[in-house]
Amino acid sequence: MLTPEPPPGLRETAFRKICENGFGDGYNAYAYSAVWFREHLYIGTSRANLCLLKFAMPFVRIDTWPVDCPYQNYTRAFERLAARGEIWRYDPITSLWERLFRAPFVRDGEGVRFSRDLGYRGMTVFQGRSDQAPALYVASWARSRGQGPEILRSTDGRVFTPVAKPRFKSAREDITVTAIRALTPYKGRLFTAPTGASKGNVNMAWTSLIFETADPVSGQWYSVNDPGFERPPEVAVIYEMAVCHDYLYAGTGGINGFQIWRTQAEGSPPYKWEKILSNGAGRGALNQGVVSMIAYKDCLYVGTGIQNGGYDHRWKIGPAAAEIIRIHADGQWDIVIGSARDGKEPISGFGAGFNNYFCGYIWRMGIHEGWLYVGTMDWSVILRFVDLENKPMKSARLLAEMGVERFIDYQGGFDLWRTWDGENWLPVTKTGFGNPFNYGCRNIVSTPHGLFICTANPFGPKVATRIGKEWKWAYRDNPHGGLEVWQGG
Repeated sequence: MLTPEPPPGLRETAFRKICENGFGDGYNAYAYSAVWFREHLYIGTSRANLCLLKFAMPFVRIDTWPVDCPYQNYTRAFERLAARGEIWRYDPITSLWERLFRAPFVRDGEGVRFSRDLGYRGMTVFQGRSDQAPALYVASWARSRGQGPEILRSTDGRVFTPVAKPRFKSAREDITVTAIRALTPYKGRLFTAPTGASKGNVNMAWTSLIFETADPVSGQWYSVNDPGFERPPEVAVIYEMAVCHDYLYAGTGGINGFQIWRTQAEGSPPYKWEKILSNGAGRGALNQGVVSMIAYKDCLYVGTGIQNGGYDHRWKIGPAAAEIIRIHADGQWDIVIGSARDGKEPISGFGAGFNNYFCGYIWRMGIHEGWLYVGTMDWSVILRFVDLENKPMKSARLLAEMGVERFIDYQGGFDLWRTWDGENWLPVTKTGFGNPFNYGCRNIVSTPHGLFICTANPFGPKVATRIGKEWKWAYRDNPHGGLEVWQGG
């Protein structure tokens, strides 16, 4: 019997840009979260990501900092102009955007006034015990001086109010949390895990605990895997969760490579957990963490990465390109995109990063009309701000001789790929839809009105621009900086 032809997937020409320049504010750097709810697309932004990186991580060194950061963290100007996370809504019928929520100002014990939320990192639709119908839940990225993240709730899609302050209880102690990324419904409960900690640890929580609640409105969250999987930094975070094969899967991050665990969450917590993969699926630290996961055609697809864009400066891991691993129901696994090892070859024929050295993460995956779409993070645009001519590596000098701008024109911007079977892949765009500042595909949302691709683009409002042939720079307005949203279909 002949296999039926799949329906045509989306090509680059099928997409149109419906949002640019961060909704007109270049500080709106990432489409940090996105979801379809009540016939609208919702976007939660994060703000001024590269400035926050500069403030919190002095060990990240770039010869010329890519964006202008004229205001210090917690100063009045920074809080007013750059620090207030936002929630936007798009109506595909009228093609209109509307800002529905902006982070409020709060004060700490010393009276310092600051934005409560830098961004909104997680969104999901869930019906808890207190909900008469499915509601939209949004998790915030809190400040180090704040009181931890909020979970906002909207029942009508217009008004967002905080539920009771989340209290994360384990058998050992209450956990201090600054950020939540994953919000995963499973068997009538909502699961999450601490994602970030203070002092620049955006992706490391220093705990591997997972929590559940049947009623997010109550604020009561209970640990389901006490005492955690392993101690940090071996396992320093639960970064991503997904449902597949009637299991809840959890993907970790740590200095010696990711682990994958799963549970059926039966009985009373702590539940029985089974370790499926460890040591970064045999690649070690170069598969530092699980960045994305999705169930597709009876398999779990896992996208990997190294924090901070493919090179962890703090732990000296990388740089290295990311992989895609496929896990079957019996726990067997394939390398889909990646480096051959231990007798396994990549079933697609592609090496790590789709043969792209600058692919720091497999950042997001989504399914639309039967196709699996995969979006990456590509850090090659950062080369523009590195003095390659004075670097000791021969490869850097060769790249400088070839011409960095020519290379970025060809290479810069995230990649978006699609597949029907996990083995054969087609590129949709390899240049961030023609904008090298779109260095990441941050969210993918399938809707009845097409596929939405939501980007990470922190190169605004002003970007470093080289003046002449000497190593001299000036910060100038960047009309191509700030998150973008593209609609395909």
